[in-house]
Amino acid sequence: MNPYTSGYHEPVLCKAVVNGLVGKTDGCYVDATLGGGGHTAALLDALDAGGRVVGIDQDSDAIEAASTRLSDFIQTGHLQVIQGNFANLPVLLGTLNISAIDGILLDLGVSSHQFDAGHRGFSHRLDGPLDMRMDTHVDESARDLLARLDERELRLILRKYGEEPRAGSIARKLLAGPVPETTRELSEIVEGAVPPPQRSKTLARVFQALRIAVNNELEVLEQVLRDATDLVRPGGRIAVIAYHSLEDRRVKRFLRYGNLRGEPERDLMGNLIAPWRPINRRPLVPDEEEVAGNPRSRSARLRLAERLPLP
Repeated sequence: MNPYTSGYHEPVLCKAVVNGLVGKTDGCYVDATLGGGGHTAALLDALDAGGRVVGIDQDSDAIEAASTRLSDFIQTGHLQVIQGNFANLPVLLGTLNISAIDGILLDLGVSSHQFDAGHRGFSHRLDGPLDMRMDTHVDESARDLLARLDERELRLILRKYGEEPRAGSIARKLLAGPVPETTRELSEIVEGAVPPPQRSKTLARVFQALRIAVNNELEVLEQVLRDATDLVRPGGRIAVIAYHSLEDRRVKRFLRYGNLRGEPERDLMGNLIAPWRPINRRPLVPDEEEVAGNPRSRSARLRLAERLPLP
């Protein structure tokens, strides 16, 4: 049993994250995806009296759960919690007068709590409003997105963010009638567009695509990777847990080459110019024991990198 698991969320690859991220036990670290506070609790236990963690999350449920769980650390000043999108990382840290950090964690995707809360609309297995917003203060839900898009736009979203081979036929079905109001209505339309053996995987891809579009997940990931390069001190580290290839591909390229194109830049001597040094060439993955205890961890991929000295 993971000692940092809570009813809100079970932190994935917790030991590997802490071992890979914490270099200075008196440093300042950012958990930019606070969730239920599991990873943050593990980081706090690894730090000494001079260390501190800043926890950031755009979900008010996560802020409330983690703040309650870790209230003792908040009172002692070892933890500061901020609600916000990590796409605005420099601004959020600026409110705390922090301009440089020793490490940052990004645990991407959706928390167990978000999946299991039917009223949030993230899961096709639970009926609820077709929402999918990680920050419920954002105006456009998945239902609103479907009401706004035309067939071409929806087809591109399903293909780009869900890698869905039947994007065209599913887009036509979704826009042929009234806008679905619930996850069950959406699921029934999608199920009517594909053969039974392929319905489960297709539903997962469609829900993933709409969720990514609603929350601009790939755009904000790209932004925080660029910002982390400016904020993490030389010798500091970044840890990123991705759950699908669209995320992992971007992280791999950026940490290896310092850009999102995946194209190496070299100096006149042919040496690679990159701000990060990958620590693990291949991503770390959960072992059989962790997957057995937490099946949702199966797709997790952890990449670590060290910030190189500025030229």
